[in-house]
Amino acid sequence: MQQSSIALKTTLDAELYQRTAPALLAYLLRQVNSREDAEDLLLEVFLAALENKRFKDIALEKQLTWLKTVAHNKVVDYYRRTGRRAHVPLVQMEESIYEREELEPEQVALKREEFAKLHQTMRTLSKTQQEVLQLRFGHNLNCQEIAAVMGKSEGAVRMLLS
Repeated sequence: MQQSSIALKTTLDAELYQRTAPALLAYLLRQVNSREDAEDLLLEVFLAALENKRFKDIALEKQLTWLKTVAHNKVVDYYRRTGRRAHVPLVQMEESIYEREELEPEQVALKREEFAKLHQTMRTLSKTQQEVLQLRFGHNLNCQEIAAVMGKSEGAVRMLLS
């Protein structure tokens, strides 16, 4: 009897994850700089849900709201942690600042021009096309993951990318 209740609980936890993880991951990807950090934060969100003994008693609609709130709080904590990193004085960096060619002012200016052209071109696309491109190339999601996040078919996502 106890094994069947554990199996049922595990099934419910897996269903909750499958139902809510894509939306939460998409939110986290928009909030932090790297996919790895977003995935780490997603893991922290679900660990908080598993550790909260009253989470299962919350209605299904409110569980997603609770998870979104926890995700937001995890993002805030993430930026608090990263904001406390030690800063190196500029004087110590003077000699090594242009050791890498891509850091030279001319290269930085060229890169900014390229980004400006890219952003200008992106603005001519529909919001849906912009979101698909951001998820594909900005967050490195594949078509199947993008389809899950956007609630579209994989074929529709492929058409938007083309």
